[in-house]
Amino acid sequence: MYLRKVDGPRTVTLPDGTTMSRADLPAPDTRRWVASRKAAVVRGVASGLIAREEALQIYGLSDDEFESWVMAVQRHGEAALKATSLQRYR
Repeated sequence: MYLRKVDGPRTVTLPDGTTMSRADLPAPDTRRWVASRKAAVVRGVASGLIAREEALQIYGLSDDEFESWVMAVQRHGEAALKATSLQRYR
């Protein structure tokens, strides 16, 4: 089995005790951003699994867009990332 060389850890343990690996992150060609995929990227960056700059580059996100995801999760939890909940949490 061939493992690609990556910067940083391959897996991290999250505060709730679960383990997250790079395989849990969305595919780089993701076009449809549902709340669970947004949350996975935010969790990955927050836990140190992937660097913020690397996430922005891989997923083609702007700094403002990613920061809005982070703030929504910090203030209201992952439910705030749902498109149908925009008015409720803003």
